[in-house]
Amino acid sequence: MTTVIVADDQPVVRRGFAAMLDAQPDLSVAGTASDGAEAVRLAREVRPDVALMDIRMPEMDGIEAVRRIAADLPTRAIMITTFDLDDYVYDALAAGASGFLLKDVTAAALVEAVRIVARGEALLAPKVTRRLIAEFARQRRTASVADAVPLTPRESEVLLLIARGLSNAEIATRLVVTEHTVKTHVARLLAKLGLRDRTQAVVYAYETGLVQAGDAAGNGGLSSPERCWSGRGRAPGR
Repeated sequence: MTTVIVADDQPVVRRGFAAMLDAQPDLSVAGTASDGAEAVRLAREVRPDVALMDIRMPEMDGIEAVRRIAADLPTRAIMITTFDLDDYVYDALAAGASGFLLKDVTAAALVEAVRIVARGEALLAPKVTRRLIAEFARQRRTASVADAVPLTPRESEVLLLIARGLSNAEIATRLVVTEHTVKTHVARLLAKLGLRDRTQAVVYAYETGLVQAGDAAGNGGLSSPERCWSGRGRAPGR
């Protein structure tokens, strides 16, 4: 069972999201919060698998709340907002968020997004992803390849394929190894780089210049619920 908390300062939105998620047999809403500070307290108390977090909230915004939660807990966060401005995406990812969706997301897409992030996969709203990747490649690079953590040729290859959006099964086919071997490579790579999940691995690949704009196929290496429903790019966790 995947446990979730929902934080939003609008009662109707908060209750609506909670009801949608709690109705699923594999999801359980462990609590709700009306501001970022309350969300941090709740997360520390119930230690949820996923936090669904509004960005603009009183007392403490969602980005700062996620930063504090990520510092203490393995909880993965999805940011929900009516604003699709690039700065929010960058700040949310830098704070440790694993996904980013707009509030016009459908109920089915919201539910699947929680499942995707709970599995450790990467998630961004498709129309946000294109701008995000282009901007990372253009000016948001925070480190050079020379400054990055040294990787073996195999680790670099796995990271590149993750950033290109390949699932564990697809990576296994490409490298002619078992899927279990790929899972081991991914887990060790994330540990070596100090990254929480595949979303952060994609960000790292762009920031260090391992991947250039246009290198990643289709959706920029990040999964969307629609992509997973189509049966392509479905990764069974790390």
